[in-house]
Amino acid sequence: MYVLEKNNCKNEETKETKSTEDVEEVKVSCEETEGETENVTDINDKIEEKKLKDEIADMNDKYQRLQAEYANYRRRTNEEKETIGIFANQKIMSELIPVIDNMERALDSNSDKESQVYKGVELVHKQLLDALAKFGLSEIEAEGCDFDPNVHQAVMQENIEGVEPNKVVMVLQKGYKLNDKVVRATMVKVSC
Repeated sequence: MYVLEKNNCKNEETKETKSTEDVEEVKVSCEETEGETENVTDINDKIEEKKLKDEIADMNDKYQRLQAEYANYRRRTNEEKETIGIFANQKIMSELIPVIDNMERALDSNSDKESQVYKGVELVHKQLLDALAKFGLSEIEAEGCDFDPNVHQAVMQENIEGVEPNKVVMVLQKGYKLNDKVVRATMVKVSC
């Protein structure tokens, strides 16, 4: 509509008019329509620019969310891999714990601490414990500690003078943890 009016103004300028007042009116009306078309063009440009800015902001938001989701995904998969690796060892550890117990029984039953057999079994026992410790196996401390049903299994109770109730007074079988998970609870005697 405005473009047509602009063209009409040009046509009107080219027409010969009889009075100078008519010519001035035509010039004024042409200038008004040209200003209006510039305003309309500016408004359209601003609207388009705002749409583009909104689109860019939306795309940036989507990109940042996607980046955060991917970072969380990587973190979760790494944690799962570590957990799977740790607890895959649990089965092997629980199979080797009786071997440790038997080695300790062999060491306790031998009265000659200077014999070559004793020193050999002691060395193998230490190497086995060190190797398992590298993979997260550790002994649960019990003697003299407060009784904790999460890591201790009470099989006996005894009233002992001078000892507070619920204290572990004797370890009957050692317990082990794999990192923070109990593989075997410590069998203990508790004071009452």
